[in-house]
Amino acid sequence: MTDQNIKHNASKQLVSDMVDTARNAQRSLAFSDYDMRCYALLYAAKLIRSNTRNLIQENLKDLKAAQKKGANTAYIDRLTLNESRVESMAHSLEAIANLPDPLGVKLAQWRQPNGLEITRVSTPLGIIGIIFESRPNVTVDAGGLCLMSGNAAILRSGSDSHSSATALQTILKDAMSSAGLPIGAIQVVPTTDRDVVSAMLQASGEIDVIIPRGGKSLVQLVQTEARVPVFAHLEGICHIFVSADADLKKACEIIENAKMRRTGICGAAETLLIQKSIAQTFLPKISKRLRDAGCRLKGDEIARGIFAEIELATEEDWATEYLDSIISIKIIDDLNSAISHIAKFGSNHTDCIITEKVSEAEIFINQVDSAIVMVNASTQFADGGEFGMGAEIGIATGRLHARGPVGAAQLTSFKYIVRGDGQTRPA
Repeated sequence: MTDQNIKHNASKQLVSDMVDTARNAQRSLAFSDYDMRCYALLYAAKLIRSNTRNLIQENLKDLKAAQKKGANTAYIDRLTLNESRVESMAHSLEAIANLPDPLGVKLAQWRQPNGLEITRVSTPLGIIGIIFESRPNVTVDAGGLCLMSGNAAILRSGSDSHSSATALQTILKDAMSSAGLPIGAIQVVPTTDRDVVSAMLQASGEIDVIIPRGGKSLVQLVQTEARVPVFAHLEGICHIFVSADADLKKACEIIENAKMRRTGICGAAETLLIQKSIAQTFLPKISKRLRDAGCRLKGDEIARGIFAEIELATEEDWATEYLDSIISIKIIDDLNSAISHIAKFGSNHTDCIITEKVSEAEIFINQVDSAIVMVNASTQFADGGEFGMGAEIGIATGRLHARGPVGAAQLTSFKYIVRGDGQTRPA
């Protein structure tokens, strides 16, 4: 047997052992009391706050390693934990604890002519594998949402965030133990060996769902190799269309926030579409504002003719998720042109129209087939926490089961309960 085969078998065995632990824990968690789950989440939030200094110190280990590898600014930003972000993680757990119980919900109920009473009731999905790269908060968001929804989580952090993820896992386990819940319900893969990723993706019949959180290359790998159902989005190529009927002051505020608040998140705006009839007036204003904020501008020939400091965009730019302080700008004829551009170059993630004309907004809402469609609001609101879900594991852009922010309710399936009184089916 080759060294590679030995390594592969070891990774497969590790995943199998973790699945066994998760399955046993999940059976218990699925029938746990709602108040116990809430207590665990609230206690975890308290522990996170009291361990802020230690979490930041563990995160520094990850940051130094990433900087040594030459990671770019956006990547470092996603990886960084500071006091504000530690507090945000604690707040997310508290928000999840304030959600209604997603388990045992009667989704539908009816009575058949033969007297059978049929009820559709929400149930956990089972074991969820989360493969993520740089964001340490995924450990908390994913762990918390899985805990609330009665699912067991197997988290495989990227090598760059492993120290942070491990420290956070310890806190979550301490909280579950204090609540009398099985600590095997949240596990972080103890190695950064990439062979484990392949083993998780091939674990059909063991892991019930895989959720990737990371860049395009990670998501492509998961979608290509997975033998397990996947919730994912490939890219966040988010558009903002500024209509001739827009409030231009409002538009400037929205666009700057959508692009520059945090450039490295999937909800950051990447392409700005401006209706031609207002381009001469509006483009210089927004271009100067974005440039002064540190944004690099790329645009078509019409845009460059209006504002000379815009670089010439290529066809590739319209299909690029920059995740950086760069935006592409295109001048278009009308609403239909905007919808056509989004259909061609969009990623079905998040797209926005800025307009004061209600009928125009309704057309955009109905014809743009994205997981999230916005009117007069920053695309940076594309987040489960901002949607009142407490947190999210990710944004799903597919059309099966979950779409948009994946929160606790989206991590449930259902079963049918049929109650009878001696009915038999005729021959």
